[in-house]
Amino acid sequence: MKVLAAMSGGVDSAVAAARAVDAGHDVVGVHLALSRMPGTLRTGSRGCCTIEDSMDAQRVANLIGIPYYVWDFSERFKLDVVDDFIAEYSAGRTPNPCLRCNEKIKFAALMEKALDLGFDAVATGHYATIETDADGNRELHRAADWAKDQSYVLGVLTADQLAHSMFPLGSTPSKAEVRAEAAARGFSVASKPDSHDICFIPDGDTRGWLAERVGAEPGDILDRAGEKLGTHEGAAAFTVGQRKGLNIGYPADDGKPRFVLEVRPKTNEVVVGPREALELAEIAGSRFSWAGLPPRELASSPSETLDCMIQIRAHADPVPATLRQDGPELVAIPDEPLGGVAPGQSCVIYLGTRVLGQFTIDRTVSASPEPAIPSPAL
Repeated sequence: MKVLAAMSGGVDSAVAAARAVDAGHDVVGVHLALSRMPGTLRTGSRGCCTIEDSMDAQRVANLIGIPYYVWDFSERFKLDVVDDFIAEYSAGRTPNPCLRCNEKIKFAALMEKALDLGFDAVATGHYATIETDADGNRELHRAADWAKDQSYVLGVLTADQLAHSMFPLGSTPSKAEVRAEAAARGFSVASKPDSHDICFIPDGDTRGWLAERVGAEPGDILDRAGEKLGTHEGAAAFTVGQRKGLNIGYPADDGKPRFVLEVRPKTNEVVVGPREALELAEIAGSRFSWAGLPPRELASSPSETLDCMIQIRAHADPVPATLRQDGPELVAIPDEPLGGVAPGQSCVIYLGTRVLGQFTIDRTVSASPEPAIPSPAL
């Protein structure tokens, strides 16, 4: 096969490209320039897509003997990831930019260009696996190493995209083995730190970054009854479930900590309350997709339900839930109340190790018996 290997400059994509070559594929490496003003050097694990990253990818490509190119996707990245991130926070939601990048850039813009140029597949260094069912349909599954599993951020992939995706690291038992292999191959990136921060906010100061782009006007911090408890310096910097940074100045009547329950961008208000008010009996979203064929249980009848597992963050533990499709929405009802969920997050649906699909959370139902703040449909 003719394979386009996406090479970020890190150890995972380097080994993935090398394994694609070892498998006998005709491989070409490509580094995506996603920033209009890339930094020259990384600082430890902060940031990515720097000039240094591009040079690291170039050195690996030279060692394994494949052509190497740099493609400028900065405009598409700004529109589909950075601007989306700003818009979501401005609307009081908490987006996942890595998931959006996979959806819009690596497996949409990049894959479209690759297929147009005659490539059969795009290979990346993600830790996930693709399996084929008895009828030849491709399915997305968790990686062998669950500690490094990245299937959550790949939950947006469609059946067509899975048909042209390749994850050479998916069956690797551990990240240590990948680093050892990179060292044995003579790759200088063998011990390079993983990037853990939002790539376009390399200093990690999300609040300051948002303040420059969204604005930061002082506003009120309220309790669930609407009583003013304090003030903040900009609602967009807060997210549901947040505890730190409230600076109310005095404790609640019961002495327990308060958490952000709702962000109201239109009125520039932040609503806070006890931890138990964060617990949800139901989450739903109308922006959903299936990673392969939709489950037969939901496709056969609108009244059918499916027992599954749901995961709301990349490193969260999956929890059992019941899934149903209610008109334009997917609705998930967890077996136990679900806490720490913010509108804008993605709920990824699993059946065993298989990723069934995902939806963006835009409606929630509180498990609290008290009349709590409304959660508007977004």
